[in-house]
Amino acid sequence: MKRSLFAVSGLILAMSIFTSQAQAQVKWDLASAYPTSNFHSENLIQFANDVDKSTGGKLKITVHANASLFKATEIKRAVQGGQAQAGEIIEANYQNEWQIYGADGLPFLADSYEESAKLQAAQKPLIEKKLAEQGMLYLYSTPWPPQGLFSKKPITSASDLKGIKWRAYSPATARIADLVNAQPVTVQAAELSQALATGVVEATMTSSATGVDSKLFEHLKYYYDLQAWLPKNLVIVNKKSFDSLDKPSQDALLKAAASAEARGLAASKRINQEAKDKLKANGIQIMPPSPQLTADMKKVGDTMLKEWLEKAGPDGKTLLDTYRR
Repeated sequence: MKRSLFAVSGLILAMSIFTSQAQAQVKWDLASAYPTSNFHSENLIQFANDVDKSTGGKLKITVHANASLFKATEIKRAVQGGQAQAGEIIEANYQNEWQIYGADGLPFLADSYEESAKLQAAQKPLIEKKLAEQGMLYLYSTPWPPQGLFSKKPITSASDLKGIKWRAYSPATARIADLVNAQPVTVQAAELSQALATGVVEATMTSSATGVDSKLFEHLKYYYDLQAWLPKNLVIVNKKSFDSLDKPSQDALLKAAASAEARGLAASKRINQEAKDKLKANGIQIMPPSPQLTADMKKVGDTMLKEWLEKAGPDGKTLLDTYRR
């Protein structure tokens, strides 16, 4: 009888411990729009693993890459509404919502990793405030490699882009198409390969990394290394979800985010050259832009900066003044 009581007591204790552990564990979904093989996604997965390890399994984050949970343009709203606890967005996609998000998509405003870091330092306080107003928290950002021009045909000046089917992924890239008299077609990264295969797209400005991810070498022949701007991905979290974590888990999450930001920057720099090497090996002609093309695109950048400042108002002036100090 005593043995039976001990066995029952042991079973109840084990069940109690199991239930306590199950209740203590928190599971999050993190939505992303890029392939698992992309360096941003690899960084997200490492970030999730770091959080799992540092919290002792209390916080488990599942990364949903390649727009498998939400499309790129849906991710921010999903995180804000709590459908996903966290997500990765490209800031420039949200310029129409608030102009400050689009600052890093302005051609030739910040055209190197050093300048990109300065611009993000100026953007960050403003973006943190805006996200807080919307019930979200800024975790970390990672720059894409510098943006260049992929094309089916040789491009020596902006006039060669007239009428060409131009892939746009943000308000800024759509505006570039307008200014060079191209035909803008909105296509997100996950849909780019199909758009090229069906002739919907003939040219695009994007990074060398996206060129490899989307196998642009199967459809396009030229890559002009304009290094026009470095758009950034931003990892955000629903504030209520963050606040529901215990303090050690919050601290672990923020520490892992800081590590991910440093790791992502290093990966972006490394991937830029590796991707260009892969593009070349697969038949893409990697070329410097002609002086005329560079001059034409810088004029486009000047026009867009002026337009952006008019729309951005005092926040835009504050950002630009801070960046240029």
